[in-house]
Amino acid sequence: MSVFQWINNQFLKMDWLSNLVKLLVENVFGLSIQERLGGSIHFFIYDVIKIFILLSILIYIISYIQSFFPPERTKKILGGFNGISANILGALLGTVTPFCSCSSIPLFIGFTSAGLPLGVTFSFLISSPLVDLASVILLASIFNWKIAFAYVVVGLILAVIGGTVISKLKMEEYVESFVYGSKIADIEQEELSRKDRIDYAITQVASIIKKVWMYVLIGVGIGALIHNWIPEPVIAAVLGQDKWYSVLVATLVGVPMYADIFGTLPIAEALVLKGVGIGTALAFMMGVTALSLPSMIMLQKVVKRKLLITFVGIVTAGIIIIGYTFNAFGYLLM
Repeated sequence: MSVFQWINNQFLKMDWLSNLVKLLVENVFGLSIQERLGGSIHFFIYDVIKIFILLSILIYIISYIQSFFPPERTKKILGGFNGISANILGALLGTVTPFCSCSSIPLFIGFTSAGLPLGVTFSFLISSPLVDLASVILLASIFNWKIAFAYVVVGLILAVIGGTVISKLKMEEYVESFVYGSKIADIEQEELSRKDRIDYAITQVASIIKKVWMYVLIGVGIGALIHNWIPEPVIAAVLGQDKWYSVLVATLVGVPMYADIFGTLPIAEALVLKGVGIGTALAFMMGVTALSLPSMIMLQKVVKRKLLITFVGIVTAGIIIIGYTFNAFGYLLM
């Protein structure tokens, strides 16, 4: 256990990086990390470098694996399952697609047009931005493995339940007609060589970093601000764990925003360090990633209002329940 803890601290939490940044702040900038300014600079530099290192490595690995599952192959795999097992598989496949909610919608269109059950595609649509392998590792690096695994489990459960409910409601008629004529998922992909897969993975790393770098910087900046400049009583007054409405507020505040999960993690970290319940912080993070306003605007172009409202209602209710559950039992995971 001590060996595992050392590996976890050095390679995942990157204690060595934290110590190097501390030396930089104190010896080069002449600031103490115990003070607000020094602490903010340390928080920002350390988290930004750590997130980009982990993100680059993880996206490369995930993208290399993903190169074996183009839309056509994924469609064939999902087509061999029915009922809740198909929803589970759809949710699991969503975890190997390191996309934001907006990027997941074209695949949603392709899978739907290919004749996959609507509930299965919605399970994929929920899990893809919410639960991916990179976010699991980053969650473990910021909090711990228990919280990371618990987050994955509840995220997958939400995706499966959401897709199953939509399937039971028989809402196929509320998908725009042009979606069923799309051929996105029917494009055959030639067998890739090892070099092709490596090139694809490198391209994906560059593409995703290009999309999320600004959100990471903004998220870490907000996290540093919350952690070092906003007094704990102020945050506790609004989002304190003793406030029954904290999860509701965090979820509703997160919905209008647009950011990748990698940009919201530093904010969640700072909130927890200020005494906010882990469930409240995760509810905010899930609201931003699964129900961001831009992705809902995009989704409105492919589904009719009744289905959109149903989807948003199911996911919102699920996030709120998850938030309160984590707040009630999160102490077992800390």
